[in-house]
Amino acid sequence: MHTKKMICFYLLLLAGMTGCKQHQTEQPLQEHIFVVNIAPGDQKLQEYLEHHQHIWPEVEAGFKKAGYKKITLSRFEHLVVMSVVVPAGADLDSMGKVAESYDKRCAAWNRLMDTYQEGVPGTTPGQKWVEAKPFYSFEH
Repeated sequence: MHTKKMICFYLLLLAGMTGCKQHQTEQPLQEHIFVVNIAPGDQKLQEYLEHHQHIWPEVEAGFKKAGYKKITLSRFEHLVVMSVVVPAGADLDSMGKVAESYDKRCAAWNRLMDTYQEGVPGTTPGQKWVEAKPFYSFEH
């Protein structure tokens, strides 16, 4: 085999061994930002934070099954900000139903977390999480 052909062969072999797929296109992703308040009182806040240090494995398995790519929670005092990264154009309501239906503990987790959450000013009665709409972006 010629040296040039051997190099090409080894590069193709290496690419196959490492799972490299040159023509695979990444699906575009979209980030959604949601906010909620945690009920007043330091005890409620500490309990909520503690629960999130030990999220039930079934909950994260449900997220994966539903197609969530990344979920990040951040907070300031009792305000919680959730970033959800999903495939662009995904139906978040449907994804939530798939995640919750994965295991009975997923629905139980949501009911438990609901006991800690309150809507931010401007939400309708009974509404808790609300999507924050972007109004400025900088990219470099």
